[in-house]
Amino acid sequence: MTMLEGIRIVDMTSVIFGPYATQMLADMGAEVIKVEPPTGDISRMIGKPAKTAGMGSTHMTVNRGKKSIILDLKKPEDADVMTSLLQTADVFFHNVRKSAIERLGFGAEAVRTIKSDIIYVHGTGFGQDGPYADLQAYDDVIQAATGTTSLLPMVDGDPKPRYFPSLIADKVSGLYGAQAILAALVHKLRTGEGQDVEVPMLECFANFMLEEHLQAATFDPPVGSVGYGRQLDPGRQPFPTADGWISIVPYTDPKTIKVFALLNGSEVLTREPLDTPVGRFRNSAMMYGEIAKLTPAKTTAEWLSIFANEEIPAMEARDLATIFEEPHLKATGFFRSREHPTEGKFKEMAPPIRFSADKNRELGFAPLLGEHDAEIKSALRK
Repeated sequence: MTMLEGIRIVDMTSVIFGPYATQMLADMGAEVIKVEPPTGDISRMIGKPAKTAGMGSTHMTVNRGKKSIILDLKKPEDADVMTSLLQTADVFFHNVRKSAIERLGFGAEAVRTIKSDIIYVHGTGFGQDGPYADLQAYDDVIQAATGTTSLLPMVDGDPKPRYFPSLIADKVSGLYGAQAILAALVHKLRTGEGQDVEVPMLECFANFMLEEHLQAATFDPPVGSVGYGRQLDPGRQPFPTADGWISIVPYTDPKTIKVFALLNGSEVLTREPLDTPVGRFRNSAMMYGEIAKLTPAKTTAEWLSIFANEEIPAMEARDLATIFEEPHLKATGFFRSREHPTEGKFKEMAPPIRFSADKNRELGFAPLLGEHDAEIKSALRK
């Protein structure tokens, strides 16, 4: 039995935020029915398709294990199908703006009359009690609003705000969304009650980023500035080696002393201001600069062997294009080759979380647009 077997989630989310949340739940065994418009979820268009239009690489990952049904909720007959589908669901998750979903007849109050104990999850850009409630939100917008675009300028001195090159706000919000659904399911199992759940991107990502970056502004009044200095230190970057780059993390002062000894650079720590623990702590950029002068003496592999023997955290700074050759991921079977029924061979990432009660989970495939129309509608008529 899979972890979430018997749980049905009607998923009317799009792009990455919502689909990423429900993909994790599908991986755990939930039945996720992806409700799509006739044109399909835009996530189908991200990345080149292998063979079939609408089967882009991002869709292959973020919508795996789901069933797809096409419904145009502006059509009465499709709205009726949606109503029947919700009557069978444990969870309804959508990221349509409140005014629009209510016009379609599937706002929280309306859905509660369809199924009184349903868990109604609304993925929003912004909390619905604030001035941004009706605004659209995408990853870039959320990175900008949370001050995340100011972090790289703090590191390198280039004043231009910049985005992190990742859909980090979408994915973090998806993690909060999956967490919220699981908590609501536990509550329902205990009480028999459904509830309304709001998952706002701005608040989720602000919470995520400010865990460390709120810093001295945590106190009222503030005792200093925002921003976690260690993360913003411009010298805290991978170090050059004879044949590449390496990440070394001498997190404690004893480890720092040991690193310099291994680098044959102990004399550096005899000179001010790096000759005391406080001096090293306050002048980390200088310290990192000294490490960078010493690491080119050996290859990455040589340093990794030395540091591993001395229990110094270190890792090769790998090029993204070579990720399939990462030794640990290869050994643990993180990437595996599978054959999609229509798209052919593809590489799949295994779920990172492992359950002893569900060791050999079988993952489903990303569906073709509307692939399960007939199956789902036939079951609803029974």
